[in-house]
Amino acid sequence: MKWYLHALRKYAVFQGRARRREYWTFELMSSAIVLALFVLAVLLGKAGYQYFLGLPFLYAAATTIPSLSGLIRRLHDTGRSGWWFWIGLIPFGAVVLLVFTLQDSQPGDNPYGPNPKYQSSTEPASSPEMGYLAPPIDR
Repeated sequence: MKWYLHALRKYAVFQGRARRREYWTFELMSSAIVLALFVLAVLLGKAGYQYFLGLPFLYAAATTIPSLSGLIRRLHDTGRSGWWFWIGLIPFGAVVLLVFTLQDSQPGDNPYGPNPKYQSSTEPASSPEMGYLAPPIDR
């Protein structure tokens, strides 16, 4: 849960790097929330409350920018430019993005910043002016 909230706090941060754990926790939690909201909307819709049918779509729209920023930071962590997210628009491009996001972090520093996997929990996740600290790293 802390990684989901961490990704939400960095909802519009497109610089830096994101670990696999941060990215996939956010994506899986978001998918579970959308599924739960969809089931709730269907059940409430059958009970006569059709105006709840938009709940999953509202949540998906609200988390579009955090999802995109997490994907771009995840691509940075693998040593790729964030512009690679456009490959998802071509046939089988989503498979390529899936492979990229499943890869391990590029070791050491890269042009996008230090490796977040090996930062201590007392160091900021990126520059101090962004105003947040990385959650503690479980090793």
